[in-house]
This record gives sequence, structure tokens and C-alpha cells, in this order.
Amino acid sequence: MEMLISVALGQVLSLLICGIGLTSKYLSEDFHANTPVFQSFLNYILLFLVYTTTLAVRQGEENLLAILRRRWWKYMILGLIDLEANYLVVKAYQYTTLTSIQLLDCFVIPVVILLSWFFLLIRYKAVHFLGIFVCILGMGCMAGADVLVGRHQGAGENKLVGDLLVLGGATLYGISNVWEEYIIRTLSRVEFLGMIGLFGAFFSGIQLAIMEHKELLKVPWDWQIGLLYVGFSACMFGLYSFMPVVIKKTSATSVNLSLLTADLYSLFCGLFLFHYKFSGLYLLSFFTILIGLVLYSSTSTYIAQDPRVYKQFRNPSGPVVDLPTTAQVEPSVTYTSLGQETEEEPHVRVA
Repeated sequence: MEMLISVALGQVLSLLICGIGLTSKYLSEDFHANTPVFQSFLNYILLFLVYTTTLAVRQGEENLLAILRRRWWKYMILGLIDLEANYLVVKAYQYTTLTSIQLLDCFVIPVVILLSWFFLLIRYKAVHFLGIFVCILGMGCMAGADVLVGRHQGAGENKLVGDLLVLGGATLYGISNVWEEYIIRTLSRVEFLGMIGLFGAFFSGIQLAIMEHKELLKVPWDWQIGLLYVGFSACMFGLYSFMPVVIKKTSATSVNLSLLTADLYSLFCGLFLFHYKFSGLYLLSFFTILIGLVLYSSTSTYIAQDPRVYKQFRNPSGPVVDLPTTAQVEPSVTYTSLGQETEEEPHVRVA
């Protein structure tokens, strides 16, 4: 049951991304509103209004000013990474093909795996790599279906530039997701979202003023465009607010595998909204990715590290843990996904 919940939570995120993609498509193609930075700016403002203000009214070490004194430069870097990851992938659509973007965007998965391995000390089993392979195979199947049915491929005017933009965006996404997992496990979801809202709004506002103010003036404002911007902002805010919950329940790797189905949800909606051609390979791709997700979620990843670090990772605000000195302590092993734990933590003495 917990494995199915894990898969279902990831699909909620995919549906939110589907909503983001559909509203962006209507804005850019039907109303010629090419404003990716402005759209990000709206989302960061919402995060600022909800989460940054929440931090501002808190007391003690969780107060906004206290957090900024200790970690302001780290969140400044993270805010820049998050903003530019969104910008690079959206910009790539002007240069390369849709198929290339779908395939190269999968580069985020090995980035997340490597960063999780070295920085979060997460260890994987053979079944996890099998599940990842099956998911990527499903993405390849979808890209092949796009070619066969002649689905709109994008401009493709400077493919190398576009492909490099996608790879850069995927790398930044991977860094952002792993950093997010670390923060929400060691600190808090509200702190992460509040700091992203603060620095994301600041940097996107500067980028908007420099690079996109002319495009914004060209937007033919009416109630339909306003409604699309509201819909986009609602989906984006929901994605940012809900993703930390799912990452903490599963992992950054599991979330990124789940998001592979987002393109397929957009396609299924496009069959009715934009009259896309249908191919049975799309259904095959969808179920192949779901099978890969089930395989990945069927067993647990684990963290092997020093018990003192592990305790701080699990409960950073708890009491100090004093390790026994009379015997050698084996590294702690704990499972991080939704499988059941099979080993106990080492015995520790609380001071």
C-alpha cells in the first residue's frame, strides 16, 4: 500500500507540471506571451507572501533574520540555481526539438543519483537501477512515438545550443532537488520555501527588468490571459509547496522518475485540446514508466553513515547524542524510502 501511495504522490506532481505546460503553451502560442521569467517571478512572489512572511513572524532560531544571518549566502546560491534551471529549459524550446528536450531532460536523473550518493550518502540496490532503466526506456518509447506520428518538433534552428541549454538546465535541476532534500530533512520545508521565495523573487525581478520588460509590454492583456497567468501561478505554487512533502516521503530520485510521466499527461490532454495524433506507443510508454516506478519503489534505499551524523540528520533540533566509548560502533543504516526497515539503529546514550 505504501509503495502505491509513493507512486500516486509522484503522479500528483506530474499532473501539476502538466497544468504548467498547458497554460504556458496557451500563453506562448495562442496569445504570443513569451514571458518565462515573469511567470517564474509570479510564483516566487507567492512563495514570498506565504512562506517568507511566515518565517518573518516566527521567534528564535527559526526567525527570518536569524536564518539569514547564518545561511544567507547558501540560499542566495540556491535561489539563483532554481531560477536559471527553469529559464534554461524553457529557453531551449527556441533552439532544439521537442524530442531532444524530452530525452536530454532525463539527464537530471543521473545527476540526482550521483549527488545523492556522494552528498546524502544514499545507497541503491540493483532493483533501483533496473527501475531507473525501465523508466528511461519508457521515455525513449515516447520520443519514438513523437517521431512516428510527426508531432510538432519545435524550431530546431540551432540544435547544439538548445541541447546544451537542456543539459545545463537538467544539471541545475538535479543540484536544486538534492539540496532541497537535504534542507527539508535537516531543517524544514517552510524554511526552504521561504528562502526560495525571497531570493527567487529578488533575482527573477532583476532578470525580468533586464531581459524581459519589452516582452511584457507586448502582452495583449485581457481576462483570458489573466486567467492563464493565474492558472500557471496556481499550478507552479502547488508544485513548489507539495514537492518537498513528496521528497521527504520518498526521495529526490523517486520524484524525478515520477515526473517523467508529465509529458504524457500533457500529450493525453493535447489529444482533445490541440488535436494531436495518437499512437499506441504512448500508452506503452506510460505503462512502462509506471512499471519502472513500481520497481524502484518496491524496495528501500538506505543511508550508511556515522551514527552521530545520522541522529543530527533525523532530528537536528533534538538533544545531543553521546556515543558509547567502550565499544566500536558500526555505521548506522536506515532506509529512506517507503519500504520497511530491517535493521535497528545502534544504541546511543542521550546526555
